Amino acid sequence: MICVTKMSTRNCPGMDSVIKPLDTIPEDKKVRVQRTQSTFDPFEKPATQVKRVHSENNACINFKSSSSGKESPKARRHSSPSSPTSPKFGKADSYEKLEKLGEGSYATVYKGKSKVNGKLVALKVIRLQEEEGTPFTAIREASLLKGLKHANIVLLHDIIHTKETLTLVFEYVHTDLCQYMDKHPGGLHPDNVKLFLFQLLRGLSYIHQRYILHRDLKPQNLLISDTGELKLADFGLARAKSVPSHTYSNEVVTLWYRPPDVLLGSTEYSTCLDMWGVGCIFVEMIQGVAAFPGMKDIQDQLERIFLVLGTPNEDTWPGVYSLPHFKPERFTLYSSKNLRQAWNKLSYVNHAEDLASKLLQCFPKNRLSAPAALNHEYFSDLPPRLWELTDMSSVFTVPNVRLQPEAGESMRAFGKNNSYGKSLSNSKH
Repeated sequence: MICVTKMSTRNCPGMDSVIKPLDTIPEDKKVRVQRTQSTFDPFEKPATQVKRVHSENNACINFKSSSSGKESPKARRHSSPSSPTSPKFGKADSYEKLEKLGEGSYATVYKGKSKVNGKLVALKVIRLQEEEGTPFTAIREASLLKGLKHANIVLLHDIIHTKETLTLVFEYVHTDLCQYMDKHPGGLHPDNVKLFLFQLLRGLSYIHQRYILHRDLKPQNLLISDTGELKLADFGLARAKSVPSHTYSNEVVTLWYRPPDVLLGSTEYSTCLDMWGVGCIFVEMIQGVAAFPGMKDIQDQLERIFLVLGTPNEDTWPGVYSLPHFKPERFTLYSSKNLRQAWNKLSYVNHAEDLASKLLQCFPKNRLSAPAALNHEYFSDLPPRLWELTDMSSVFTVPNVRLQPEAGESMRAFGKNNSYGKSLSNSKH
C-alpha cells in the first residue's frame, strides 16, 4: 500500500538522476546543479513563522522529471495467455480506480486495484501538456525507478503512457514515518528506531552503490508498511534548487533535513548529501522532535545547526568560506557541543550518540557512508543474518526480528486504526 495525503503543487524542473561520488570524478566533470536566477534573498526573514506540516507529496513518489538516461523505455505489455481481452500490464483498463487520494497542479493520485493480480496499487496520473511535448525525462526517471529492486525501496509496478497522460503504478504502502511518529509522540521504542534506521541504510546503500542520490530524505518520504517494513519513496530526482524562489511552509519543513553545505549554496552533490538527512531522522526517531526545526528561513535553519555543532571555519570545514551564502558576519559564533546536550535520549541507547555525531558532520566529507553506518557498533546486537539478506529479502524474514509495541499500542492495533482514509479525514493540513 502507498499512503498519500496531498499532491505536490510545486514545479518540478529536471536534473541529472545519476551522480557519481565527487571523489571519483575529475574536477572539470563534477556535477553542478544550476540555480535559478532570482532576486530572492535566502536570508530574508518572512513576517510570519510556519508550523510543521505533512509533506504535500506525503508518502507517494513525487514523480519529477529527470534529464538523465540514454533511452526512453517502452511500457511493459505482458499478455495473458488465456485471452486477448485479459488484463495486461501497460494498459490503463487493467487498473480499477477505487478513490482519489490527492490532486496537484500536474498529477492526480488514486488508490486502485490491479485487475491483473488483484493487489492494491497507487496510480499517479500525470497530465501531459500538449505544448510541452512528450515528457521523455519523466519516462527516463520511470525507467530508473523500475530498475530499483529492493525490499526497502517502494516498487514501481507499471508505466502507462497515452497521448494525454503518463500513469505510474506503485505498490500501495500503509503509512509513512512522519505519521507513525505523530501517532507515537515522545520518541519511538529504541528497538524500533534501530530496525527503521537499519532498513533506511539498507535502501540508501543499495542506491548509492548505483550512483543514485535520493536528495529529499525526510520522514514523509519513508513509507512504513503494516508489518513495519520501511521503504524509500519520493525520489528527489528533479534538479534541486539550493535557494528556493519562495519560502512555502512545506519547503521550510524540507529545510529541516537539508545539509548545511546545500543551505550555504553548494551545488556539488555526493552521497554525503543523503547521510545528513539520515542523521536528522535518527535523532528525531529517538528524541521525538525534529533535530533542527527551523521556523523562518535558511539563516534560522543554519543558526540552529551551528548552535549544536559549532559555527564552522576554514579549520573545521575546509572551503566553507568559498560557499556562495557563507558570510561570517551573518552568524553567531558557537562552539560545538556533545549531542546529548541537545538531545538527551541519545545517551539512553548504547552507541547512539556516536553514530549520530558521525552522521551530523557539517563538513560533508566527514559524514559516515551508508555501508559504514550499517557496520557501526550501534547495530552490533542485531542478528548477523541481517547483513546476509538478498536485496529483495525483508529484515522481518530473519527469526526474532519484529517491531516492538509503541507506548502500549501494538502494531496490529496501529494497522487497524490508522487506515489511509482515517488519517486523511483527520488531517489538519
